[in-house]
Amino acid sequence: MTEALIAGVGIHPFGSFEDKPAEDIGLEAVSQALADAGIEYKHVEAAYCASMYAPATSGPRILNNLGMTGIPVADVEAACASGAVAIRQAFMSIVSGLYDCVLAFGIEKMPKGFMDPSQIYEPWQVDMGLSQNPMYWALMARRYMEDCGLTPLHLAKVSVKNHRFGAENPNAMYRKPFSVEEVLTSKMVCDPLTLYMVASPSQGAAAAVVCSPRFAKKNGVREPVRIAASEHRTSMHPWFRAPAFSWSTREDNPAVTEVAAGNAYERAGLGPKDLDVAEMQDTDSLSEIMFSEQIGLAPAGEGLRLIDEGATDAGGSTPVNTSGGILSCGEPVGASHLRQIHEITSQLRGRAGSRQVPDAKVGLAHVLGAGGNSAVTILTR
Repeated sequence: MTEALIAGVGIHPFGSFEDKPAEDIGLEAVSQALADAGIEYKHVEAAYCASMYAPATSGPRILNNLGMTGIPVADVEAACASGAVAIRQAFMSIVSGLYDCVLAFGIEKMPKGFMDPSQIYEPWQVDMGLSQNPMYWALMARRYMEDCGLTPLHLAKVSVKNHRFGAENPNAMYRKPFSVEEVLTSKMVCDPLTLYMVASPSQGAAAAVVCSPRFAKKNGVREPVRIAASEHRTSMHPWFRAPAFSWSTREDNPAVTEVAAGNAYERAGLGPKDLDVAEMQDTDSLSEIMFSEQIGLAPAGEGLRLIDEGATDAGGSTPVNTSGGILSCGEPVGASHLRQIHEITSQLRGRAGSRQVPDAKVGLAHVLGAGGNSAVTILTR
């Protein structure tokens, strides 16, 4: 098996672009990635387009603007982990030796307001009021308050950190820093989560060109970044959706992120202590704390310490969500993980500007979405 390298990345800013067709948004990200890799579209042998809300065959319709070359183009979906599936398909295509150059990209134009519950839930669940994400996030936060000593201040500190990073990211949807007081006193969404502690759906696109070392050498790829691992798993038990349709008969039921991260570390030959920077699912402030534990930055129940000590902030041992995370960028679900890949690649290349983590060599990107879909990608230079 060969290695898989990221040859180029591209991104369309995240935000609201009501008058801009999804095809144009996707095309901009793809064109940037190709230009960053220093190649033409004719070099691409296969492509995977991630989306959840985009129409069928969005991938071919976007890429046809670059020429109809006859390559396989597949649309893929796994809720918030959709972009991770696209990058994993590209990764597997390269390491297996099937192709030498593959494109992974994600595109989404999310509707305003909460995500359409009919995409995930049964009609009776929607009718019973079981379909709005902030309710589940708030319930988990309340459980953390009871079990681990979580306070609203911890939640506010995550939001303040991520919005501070987001203010420095030209591709973020929200580029305004907030104080702790502003976060705590913003409109209550679902107790204890206030408006600035939860993410918003958004629109945008991101792309990555993935290639073999042979292709990189032949085509003069300037700054390749290695994909050390790309893992995707689904939960073995109901995560936070209720009521459950079934329950696992396994004796061990670790969190799906813990499983995905563990497999990624094993494949990469690395561990949590090797990480210089990470992008994590932060659809709400608690999520970052919870997932920092599940990827191994802190023992279970001790993620609060990372926030209190500044370990995940700029200058900390492992800065988290230097892009501003989902709290600042919003979440166009098909593009979200590829946005993380764009940020980690930029960090490893030393191109993150004022958000740059000094001498970053190892970065991790993590997502988790409906259906218990969790994915972890580890990049190295």
